[in-house]
Amino acid sequence: MPRESLPILPAHQPPELDPVSPALRSMLEQFDRPAILLSTDYRVLAANRAYRDHYGATNLDEGHDRCFAVSHGYGSPCDENGETCPLAESRATRRPARVFHVHHGPDGPEHVDVELRPLLGADGQPLAYIELIRPLDAVSARLEGFIGRSAAFRRAVELIHRVAPSPLPVLLLGESGSGKELAAGAIHAESPRRDGPFVPVECSGLGATLFESQLFGHERGAFTGAHVRKTGLIEAAASGTLFLDEIGDVPLEQQVKLLRLLESGTFRRVGGTEQHRADFRLVCATHRDLRSMVAEGRFRGDLFYRIAAFPVRMPALRERGPEDVVLLARAFLARRAPTLSLSPAAADALGRWHYPGNVRELRNVIDRAVLLTDGQTIEPVHLPFGDPLDPVAGPALLSTAAGSAPTAAHPADWPWGDAVVPLAEVERRYLAWAETRFDGQRRALADALGMSERTLYRKLERLRDA
Repeated sequence: MPRESLPILPAHQPPELDPVSPALRSMLEQFDRPAILLSTDYRVLAANRAYRDHYGATNLDEGHDRCFAVSHGYGSPCDENGETCPLAESRATRRPARVFHVHHGPDGPEHVDVELRPLLGADGQPLAYIELIRPLDAVSARLEGFIGRSAAFRRAVELIHRVAPSPLPVLLLGESGSGKELAAGAIHAESPRRDGPFVPVECSGLGATLFESQLFGHERGAFTGAHVRKTGLIEAAASGTLFLDEIGDVPLEQQVKLLRLLESGTFRRVGGTEQHRADFRLVCATHRDLRSMVAEGRFRGDLFYRIAAFPVRMPALRERGPEDVVLLARAFLARRAPTLSLSPAAADALGRWHYPGNVRELRNVIDRAVLLTDGQTIEPVHLPFGDPLDPVAGPALLSTAAGSAPTAAHPADWPWGDAVVPLAEVERRYLAWAETRFDGQRRALADALGMSERTLYRKLERLRDA
């Protein structure tokens, strides 16, 4: 996106700020995106037409309203509320500043790219600031489940926004249910290929032959049952984005064919000899630690460096904190049952849970609560982890802080259920369960289990061979 130029103010003609001069108002109207003029003490001095059209700011009190109150509802600057303040940064450096924030939008909270540019006086000190705002429609509350205020989530959104316009391959990392497919969709929607198809491919569970046929397509008669020619997903993604979900599960023998595709930009259908040109942008995702898999010989190093040009880690919901949990819960609720609300006790209970299933689990929690609520307010008793005062579910909920390891609330929730089984079977099921609770970090899982990483690797290999 071309950067709009900011007219240079002659040093001997400082801008008139009180009232705002016609020249400065005209300057704001040169920008197609929302723009406001700010004083050094955070007052909104003027807003352009694009700002008013987008935010419907008919009640904006120019010269009095503060930017942090208008955009966030805060009573003090952003840096006093856990967020980066571009004005404070620009005031200290006398240079432009850029941040990614969540603002009050016309349809609820929305992610925005904020660029602040200082207007300097003859002495080189900032006299005022122009704030340019670009709403990120693809990474906003309009994309269900892809919203948050936590620093970890906003960092992921910033990386997504920065990489989306480029052709670089992106590798999305994170636990199951943390929003990797939503992030891939946001990258596609923010890219020059947004008008092309977005084609997701679930790599888990696909054997070698099926994976090759799904991806590359096949010719008639290529194998038993291939009665007609089939177009593969690579061709279906032409001019768009190919999303390979759980790429760590691609069979090793197929990884070399995927590497050849990425290096040459060409492919052949199964059973065919004709070369076809591929035209797609690649986004991959995994919950596994691919670097460890490379070291163990279970993932090709050359393929890893091809797909990991720009890694983005999607934080687990427990890492994002109670504020994001409640924000997401209310967003889900507004879509499913806008007449219902969360009681303070229910909001507090939601914020205390650890969410091993991440955002996907929270969505299910809200769906269940909607069905169980007869009145207009969701209470803790409507939540699947129970009333905090309940003698069984309550202690597990109240003792589990965000970020802690998952704790089963009841024996029926354990990996082996409530039946008596052999100890070897308990270990097998527990390892399979525990592996899904960690973000693919083998060393962290080994430490939590009290064993060496090598021992854990051998046990997991026996688990997969069983």
